[in-house]
Amino acid sequence: MTVARGHKILAMPGPTNVPSQVIQAMNRPAIDIYAGEAIETTTSCLKDLKSIFRTNGETFIYIANGHGIWEAALTNLFSAGDTVLVPICGHFPLTWSLFAERLGIKVKFIEENNERAANDPDLIRKILTDDKDHNIKAILQVHIDTASGVVNDLQAIRQAIDDADHPALLVVDAIASLGIAPLEMDSWGVDVTLSASQKGLMMTPGLGFIAANNKAIEISKSAKLKTGYWDWNDRIEGPHYKKYCGTAPIHLMMGLRKSLDLMLEETMEGIWTRHEHLAAATRRSIEVWSSCGELSFNVLADDHRSNAVTTVLFEDGPNSNALANYCRNNFSIILGTGIGRFEGRAIRVAHMGDINESIVLATLGVIETSLIALSIPHGSGGIQAAINYFANHKKT
Repeated sequence: MTVARGHKILAMPGPTNVPSQVIQAMNRPAIDIYAGEAIETTTSCLKDLKSIFRTNGETFIYIANGHGIWEAALTNLFSAGDTVLVPICGHFPLTWSLFAERLGIKVKFIEENNERAANDPDLIRKILTDDKDHNIKAILQVHIDTASGVVNDLQAIRQAIDDADHPALLVVDAIASLGIAPLEMDSWGVDVTLSASQKGLMMTPGLGFIAANNKAIEISKSAKLKTGYWDWNDRIEGPHYKKYCGTAPIHLMMGLRKSLDLMLEETMEGIWTRHEHLAAATRRSIEVWSSCGELSFNVLADDHRSNAVTTVLFEDGPNSNALANYCRNNFSIILGTGIGRFEGRAIRVAHMGDINESIVLATLGVIETSLIALSIPHGSGGIQAAINYFANHKKT
């Protein structure tokens, strides 16, 4: 018997569950976009985004998803014929590189680590050291890849750039890490950081964000790919409507304002600790389930596994979609399925955004129940391992 009542729980890596306070903030009539509350909301959100990004640089808000923000960064920073370095750690570096190539940007890949481990800073250092003419203009670095579940060490990558004494920009896709994992833009030497609203920021899809330091802003002034909509220089000064290149998405901004309030109340350190705590419990369960050989972690090293999402591989590929469908149809738990090279052979268990221990336990309990119902080989006691972790690692 299927029980159809109750809310669906999104345990997929975006969109994530939206807090009721955020939904309520958007449930209001339209307002004047040229004065008063609209301008105050934009001004305060741009200011508070600096606290979220940990930067004193410029912040920008676009009506766009993450793919749009990729293009915004590319068009502001580069000219046709420029070369960028793209370290592969899963699906999204490849997709971002396709956007670059369509704009006439040359892409140099690092594929040695592929999609089961974090990128190796030593490889980046070597390539940049060998680039004597400084043809490489930037490293397009994904912080967390939600297809593979990999998290990269941005501090070590910045150090590699500095060790090579190379002027390349460090441009970071933090779409799956902002508001989830530690990220200190200025102190870590990140030049440009990109993100979007539908993951750690606990908002609906529809808004994209860029933070850029002075070096990036200056470089953008001579970039030849800028367009009327994406050009961030047009958004720095002038009337309110120019912040959005037109009509402000006022209801989305009201939701963003509330989500930023919730984040600042929890503090970034508190948010990072919460996600680490929930990810650790999730991995305890998966480790137990993996003991029979049918399930396994995609990311091999524990310190390369992200606190945003855990990708689980299936030896018998069809079991992955069968499990996701069973969780969705019988228990209203929506897991992520494999994408890119992981399609048809993985599930992705997200532990990001507006979640707590109860939601994680519900998700893990449903997964274990579904494994039993579908007779998928797995080690028993995964949910108990998560319970034990929470019982012995109480948050203060």
